[in-house]
Amino acid sequence: MVVDVEKEAATDGGTHQQSRPIIFDDAEIDKMGRIRPEVFRNVWVEIGFCICILTSSIVAEFLISGFNVLLPVVIEDLQIDPSKRTWPANVFALVTGALLLPFGRLADMYGGYVVFLFGLTWMAVWSLIGGFSINFIMLVMCRALQGIGAAAFLPAGIMLLGSVYRPGPRKNVVFSFYGACAPFGFFFGICLAGLSGQYLTWGWFFWIGTILLGVVVVGSVFLVPNDRKSPQDIVMDWWGLGSSFAALILLVYAFTDSAHYGWKSPQILVTLILGIGLFAGFLYIEAKVAIQPLLPLSLFQLKYMKSLVFCLFLSYGSFGIYLFYASFYMETVLHISPLLSAGWFAPLAITGIVIGTLGGFVLHRLTGTVMLAISTIGFLISSLLFALTPDHPSYWAWILPAMICASIGIDITFNISNIFITSNVPADQQGLAGALINVLLFVGMSIWLGIADYAVSTDAHLGLKVSYNVGFYLAVAIAGLALLLVLGRIRIGKAKSDLTVAERDELEQELLRRRNAGVSKPPK
Repeated sequence: MVVDVEKEAATDGGTHQQSRPIIFDDAEIDKMGRIRPEVFRNVWVEIGFCICILTSSIVAEFLISGFNVLLPVVIEDLQIDPSKRTWPANVFALVTGALLLPFGRLADMYGGYVVFLFGLTWMAVWSLIGGFSINFIMLVMCRALQGIGAAAFLPAGIMLLGSVYRPGPRKNVVFSFYGACAPFGFFFGICLAGLSGQYLTWGWFFWIGTILLGVVVVGSVFLVPNDRKSPQDIVMDWWGLGSSFAALILLVYAFTDSAHYGWKSPQILVTLILGIGLFAGFLYIEAKVAIQPLLPLSLFQLKYMKSLVFCLFLSYGSFGIYLFYASFYMETVLHISPLLSAGWFAPLAITGIVIGTLGGFVLHRLTGTVMLAISTIGFLISSLLFALTPDHPSYWAWILPAMICASIGIDITFNISNIFITSNVPADQQGLAGALINVLLFVGMSIWLGIADYAVSTDAHLGLKVSYNVGFYLAVAIAGLALLLVLGRIRIGKAKSDLTVAERDELEQELLRRRNAGVSKPPK
């Protein structure tokens, strides 16, 4: 492809003279996708920037996944009623998922730098306080307030990456490493949770997180580009914020607690109906009422976007079910210790690092459709292996391949979706892009895990192994549906060097101007 855009400048006499043509050919576009962004004065500043963004993602996953391992110790120490034991774990994801879109809008209004630093600092403060929790209420409040921090810095982090790096191999490498942060953070979290619960006090789990967040805050002040700006023409969609927040809280609660109270119980039925009604109201507000919608429906006009969003919702749900029940299966069915269980999860992190290292050199060679197909097959095989695991399985034959396949699934899915979405939305919607990506992750995992929990509890009388297998087979089914969706409805090309959205828009406007002026099209 050769793009030759000739800009004309008007002279005082009313005549026009041609300025120097701006020429983009394949070699030049490829070069722009490989070089260091101009915002970094040297490669060390760029590496420091990437470390700050990647570490923030690791800490978020650390505080989510690790806490599930620590929960039995916390329940015993604080004497929490068994009927309330899921709340300290679920409230974090509940609040985070519900506030991602508003914070994505704030990032677009004020810049990713401000929102990123706010989120990190806020979470550090409440992680520090959370380690001193003396009762159930204090713990739940601290976990909920931690979720506000994650809702701020997660979309802001993706916004910063997406706005700094233009489409090309360099962006692929960075997002590949970012995708590896989820399994690495999970492994890091369960390891430190096991160590804290067994050799220290459980409060140290939060305080270690506080220390990590403090280091990232200090580093980010000096290494993250300051893109602070005034809102100008961008405003908050308050009606969309209120309706989406309430809808997501109610829906996730209904699906999460349906296994404990049953779908016919008043609190589940009422919250489900209200949640559906508010979500329908949110869609109406975004389509008909809001001047600047929190989630503009025009975003879904992008080719294959609707199918991709549904595919991600299924894929993240399958992965969430796998992570949750694989951990319980190993400890309660195979009767291994929490520390050994953490060791068995190690391939999840190691494979993620390998994919992060190699992914940037592959994503521009294979189409996104092929990569998504590979990832959904990874999700399918990982859960299927656990479902078919014999009573006394060999780790090398059953568990290890399952962990590798799960890592392949989540890393590739996260990479492809991040690159595709951030490369196809304009600069003033990068916060929205980061929010949407994380909403699909948090809400997809929460809702499908709630459905799986209900299915597993229904067959609990058949024994742990059989009931857990119900959850694994559900994960296989939705991963299979995601695979069919990829093969039948999604066609994403290679993640190669390309023009940015702004450059493509400028080119289209210039071509339109030339056609209207009767000027021939640029050569190709």
